[in-house]
Amino acid sequence: MEAQSLDSLQLSQNLPLSQDSFQELWQTVVPPMIYGVEEPMDILVRVSQLPEMFDVYGLSSETPNTDAVTPSVTTVASSTVPVTTDYPGDYDFQLRFEKSGTAKSVTSTYSELINKLYCQLAKTNPIAVAVSSEPPQGAAIRATAIYKKTEHVAEAVRRCPHHQNEDAENHRSHLIRVDGNQRAQYFEDEHTKRQSVTVPYEHPQTGSKMTTILLKFMCNSSCMGGMNRRPILTILTLESADGQILGRRCFEVRVCACPGRDRKTEEENHSKSQSEPKPKPIKKRKSTPAPDSTSVKKTKAVSSADEEDKEVFVLHVRGRKNFEILKKVNEGLELVDKENKVKAKVIKQELPQPSSGKRLLQRGERSDSD
Repeated sequence: MEAQSLDSLQLSQNLPLSQDSFQELWQTVVPPMIYGVEEPMDILVRVSQLPEMFDVYGLSSETPNTDAVTPSVTTVASSTVPVTTDYPGDYDFQLRFEKSGTAKSVTSTYSELINKLYCQLAKTNPIAVAVSSEPPQGAAIRATAIYKKTEHVAEAVRRCPHHQNEDAENHRSHLIRVDGNQRAQYFEDEHTKRQSVTVPYEHPQTGSKMTTILLKFMCNSSCMGGMNRRPILTILTLESADGQILGRRCFEVRVCACPGRDRKTEEENHSKSQSEPKPKPIKKRKSTPAPDSTSVKKTKAVSSADEEDKEVFVLHVRGRKNFEILKKVNEGLELVDKENKVKAKVIKQELPQPSSGKRLLQRGERSDSD
């Protein structure tokens, strides 16, 4: 009896809120102009409200889990090759770093000479931001890491697999992380895969003219599979609520175990390269003219005659008697040669020197008057 009454009750009772078709239900939830002029964020909000609307129609009996933490990584469009030139803009966007020396104990140090930040892995780096006037409501500061060299600039900077797998954060693939700010948002471009992090701009506190943000770099520059000793640049931009760039600053970053030592070494190398004088251009020497062939022949003939007189020959003689005979002949020839030289000097001294403009007549010659 009870079973029959229940069946009859179900057949005779109509459902509340008729569910004619799923197409009509979908049209009541999502507007037909989803690909029209509506903003993408409005569409996302409507889609996110689908579970609640389905509950109204009785299509879902599960209650939403409000305790679940959703990841804060969203997508944002960025250029393929970001600009790295400084741009203070209308608000005179400036950065200030804490002054620290090159001691081995420092965890972070900045070199004004090279415009480079040296820091340790996962250590906090305070960077002060200053503007000349208050930026518009909703302004934010974005930090982006890119590779410095042209051959690597198109590649997105990511952490190495070793450090990434050890991290439990939702945005563990990001190299740059904001410390001490719960309103930080992490973005990744769906086309270039380039990652960035933003924090809302905060008005300086009373008695201060700058706002400080805390950045951490979660991989060493030498990590294999990550930066792999490739130098990187960090770009900080001041942006409006709609993404317009109001100011830009860029500096190089090196994540290492001993920032003070590396800064000192690179500054010394930079100073040496600047002080070395540039090589002077090599001047071409003028080619010397070739000497006269006739004069060369005369000098060669005279020098050859003198060399023949002074040249010494060695004669091998067999037998003592033959040696003594040839020795006497050689001594006699040398004596005759010496006497001839003495006689030639005496004759030159005895000859009268002619007066200027006159030539001394030799034997057998006649004068022009004859």
